[in-house]
Amino acid sequence: MNAGQLYRFLHELQVGDVVIFPLKRTADIWFGRVTGAYRYDSKLDPGYPHLRSVEWVSKHPRTKFSQGALYEIGSAMSFFQVKNFADEFLAALEGKDFQGITTEEEEEAIALVADDIERQSHDFVLKQISQKLKGHGLAEFVGHLLTLMGYKTKVSPPGPDRGIDVVAHKDDLGVEAPTILVQVKSSDGEVNEAAVSELYGKVTDKDFGLFIALGGFNRRARDFGFSKRNLKLIDGDELVELVYKYYDQLDGKYKGIIPLRRVFIPETLAE
Repeated sequence: MNAGQLYRFLHELQVGDVVIFPLKRTADIWFGRVTGAYRYDSKLDPGYPHLRSVEWVSKHPRTKFSQGALYEIGSAMSFFQVKNFADEFLAALEGKDFQGITTEEEEEAIALVADDIERQSHDFVLKQISQKLKGHGLAEFVGHLLTLMGYKTKVSPPGPDRGIDVVAHKDDLGVEAPTILVQVKSSDGEVNEAAVSELYGKVTDKDFGLFIALGGFNRRARDFGFSKRNLKLIDGDELVELVYKYYDQLDGKYKGIIPLRRVFIPETLAE
């Protein structure tokens, strides 16, 4: 990606081309035109030796542009070509009103922003759990989550667990049915039907089986779980949703592993 950015900066950018620069500290978007050819100079700033001169022509507040346009220039890359909303930016540069964005297109762009933020957050939580809570650490975390749900839990000690990582009850003595027998898998690969069936073989009519696998389950395993009334399969995506639901109550240890803060994201404009 870095090589591609440098190549385009050197060979594709031409004198006269329009440059858009979103200045985050002032919430303004600056417009300029390239006035010079590429040059290399490490004396000005050793970290940024690749240079082109630009004449900055005007600036506009971010509130002037559609959500889709703002989303496009919010790329993680430092240098890229604006394509989808180029007409809107060119109109701003020329001082013209732009009426090309319909309500439907604006709503679609807002939905893309929200989906992107949610997906990135979801991926971050799942990655942190996968990397920081391997093996027995995941069993302890699941036990903690079940405790927050109101269960009394017992986590098996590290080492051979005979296929049961956590035992959960609703009552303090552990005599009221059902007893929840939990197995967890922190590996990335999908769990097969044989592994799920092995857990279910330990589940009596008065018990409930719970299998949590970060890597998910293959189709036969999911079909097997669906056919049993007292067996539930939870994959990584569902576990992340439980983390969101009980995050405020998580122990500080786990909040340190999965640092999150609440933010507001836009919804579509239509009611």
